[in-house]
Amino acid sequence: TYGTIDWRAGFGPDPYAVRIAAGGSLDASVGVSEECRGWIARAPDFRVNYTRTGELPLIVSVASEADTMLVINDPQGHWVCDDDGGRAGFNPSVTFSAPASGQYDIWIGADRGGALHESTLYVSEQTSH
Repeated sequence: TYGTIDWRAGFGPDPYAVRIAAGGSLDASVGVSEECRGWIARAPDFRVNYTRTGELPLIVSVASEADTMLVINDPQGHWVCDDDGGRAGFNPSVTFSAPASGQYDIWIGADRGGALHESTLYVSEQTSH
């Protein structure tokens, strides 16, 4: 919905940031995994095609004044979810310590269905927000 980017490890600028309206009408605990909480859009908000070339992590995080959450489908088809793992308040963050090369589909969810919250998605090899 908000774009796709192709990155190799060592990309710049770091962090890469994109503004996204978090939320949607799909209950992630029903549509994705019981472990995921929150409401997301049906289509991914952002897609990262990543090529690993070294030992750096891949960190996906969100900054928002609202309570947001992350849902990520990694290159192996695994669902990874986080609610409040970021550095501040209700912000989510997921760190792939040894990221696989491939496609990462990313959704930013909201705490209730139909709600949309202004947020910023960050992708980095150095820091979480």
